[in-house]
Amino acid sequence: MAQIRLRPLVKQLAVPPGAPPRSQVPSVRYDLAVSGAGEAPDDGVPGDEGPREIFERGGASWYGIQFHQRKTASGERFDMTEFTAAHKTLPFNTRVCVRSLVNGREVLVRINDRGPYTSGRIIDLSRAAAESIGLLGLGIKQVALHIVVKETDRCGGTVVGVADVPAAPAEPAPQAKSVRKVAPRTRK
Repeated sequence: MAQIRLRPLVKQLAVPPGAPPRSQVPSVRYDLAVSGAGEAPDDGVPGDEGPREIFERGGASWYGIQFHQRKTASGERFDMTEFTAAHKTLPFNTRVCVRSLVNGREVLVRINDRGPYTSGRIIDLSRAAAESIGLLGLGIKQVALHIVVKETDRCGGTVVGVADVPAAPAEPAPQAKSVRKVAPRTRK
C-alpha cells in the first residue's frame, strides 16, 4: 500500500495570492468575554440620558428544570419562572439589565445565585429570563450587562426604578418543632 504524505495545514485562508477574498462579510470580534467594565459606548437603545454604562460583556447561558426548587447560593429556592440570574461577583439582589447583542432584546433580572463556572460565560439566566431575550434555542448568547442603580434607568424600552423589581421572596422562618409528650404505657 502506498503511503500518502499529508501536507501541513496552512494557518491562513487558502486563497491564492492576488485573488479576491471568498466572502465580503466583515470580520467578527469573538473576544466579547473580556470585561467592558466602565466603558460607555452607544448601546443602540435610544434614550434621553444618552448611552448606558456597560458593566460587562460576554456569554450568557441559562439553567432551568434540573435546578428548579434547589437552594441557591443566596439561600432562597431557585424558581425557573422568575426573572433571576447567577453572577460570579455581583452582590445578591443586584438588579441587572441584560441586553442581547444578537437581537437587541433586554430583560431585567435580580442576582440570587453564583456562577457560571464555565470560561467565556458571565451570567446564567433563569429559564424565564432566557426565554424573554430569545436565548433558549441557542443555549449561549453574547450579552451586555447594565446595573440598575438610578430611578431613571431603563431596561426593555421602559424606565425602571430600583423599587420596580420585586425583592427576594421572604424565606419562611423556621418553625420550632412542637414536642408532644406521650404518656408511658402501663401494663395491666
